[in-house]
Amino acid sequence: MAVEALSGLAHASRLAVFRLLVRAGSDGMAAGNIAREVGALPNTLSTHLTILGNAGLIRSRRDGRSVIYSADYDGMRDLLGFLVADCCAGRPEICGSLGELATNADCCS
Repeated sequence: MAVEALSGLAHASRLAVFRLLVRAGSDGMAAGNIAREVGALPNTLSTHLTILGNAGLIRSRRDGRSVIYSADYDGMRDLLGFLVADCCAGRPEICGSLGELATNADCCS
């Protein structure tokens, strides 16, 4: 699944959509709002959302007439865990503190 996730993120627009949805939190965003934020045409955005969904990085749910998309945090954690699983071969001084990295990114404060 890591290859699909990394492949899904290996496009500037898809990466922008994913990061937008991560910032949006569990409430997510409607497709129209996502399109406006990233400047994507609806059919192009639909393709990007499908690829990200198939990669296990986003989820969708229906809310009335809208489809709401949100980041799949479990999928994101799985990918991050895969990427760091063998990162330092038991020598943490090689990669430093990943918790410190998250703190410096101001994501978990």
